[in-house]
Amino acid sequence: MRDEYDFSKGKRGPVIPRDPSKVRITIRLDADIVEYFKSQVHKAGGGNYQTMINSALREYLNKRLEPLNETTLRRVIREELQATQ
Repeated sequence: MRDEYDFSKGKRGPVIPRDPSKVRITIRLDADIVEYFKSQVHKAGGGNYQTMINSALREYLNKRLEPLNETTLRRVIREELQATQ
């Protein structure tokens, strides 16, 4: 290590710029939900639990916004029939 470092050309702020499509919010979630996602990240060997929560929410929305067509109806009926057997 050096005795002295020159930070005269240093820049303040994050090393990696923020993703402009992301919005910073404060949200309160149940502790067991957060723990679940953290444990999944741990099992996967690393990652970000917040990204996993975002992906789960996106997947939920995509399924909710899926158009109601014949293919969707057939899939839902198959799933329901399998659940009753």
